[in-house]
Amino acid sequence: MKKIHKFHYMLTVVFLLFVGLSFYFDWELGKEAGKTFGDNILDFIKILPCTFILIGLFETWVKRETVEKHLGEEAGWKSYLWVCLLGGMTIGPMLTALPVATTLYKKGAALSVILTYLGASAVCRIPMTIFEVSCLGVQFTLVRYLTALPLIVISSLVLSKYLKNKIVLNDKE
Repeated sequence: MKKIHKFHYMLTVVFLLFVGLSFYFDWELGKEAGKTFGDNILDFIKILPCTFILIGLFETWVKRETVEKHLGEEAGWKSYLWVCLLGGMTIGPMLTALPVATTLYKKGAALSVILTYLGASAVCRIPMTIFEVSCLGVQFTLVRYLTALPLIVISSLVLSKYLKNKIVLNDKE
């Protein structure tokens, strides 16, 4: 086993030991950490199978040519609009956006478009937007969107150019 894997294994054991001892010795901090961890795992288990089913359907039903046409290297500025809308509709934790991004890559989407999707899915989610509008107002939300989205697109373009020169991505299947 590599050193990093041993470290992760030990860290997991230490966390579980801490939570177990917290319930035994009635330490509120550890009990709360254990309950939060358990709740997050259960939420993740509820959402992830649905995500994988939808991704499987996407891989089966949507042709590679369609993705390349709308999200590929030659798609233009509309591809960024599409992935911002897709990112806004992503449901669940940020980890659910990663398999979608992988599928988009395999289907021929440009790297900058995929990076924009990941950024947009972190910033533009519909439930978060509704909460933000109700608490902070429409003006704040509009300013945040008008600031964040162009920066996400610009940083995605710069990062994709940098990464194309530095790394070799696996062949698309």
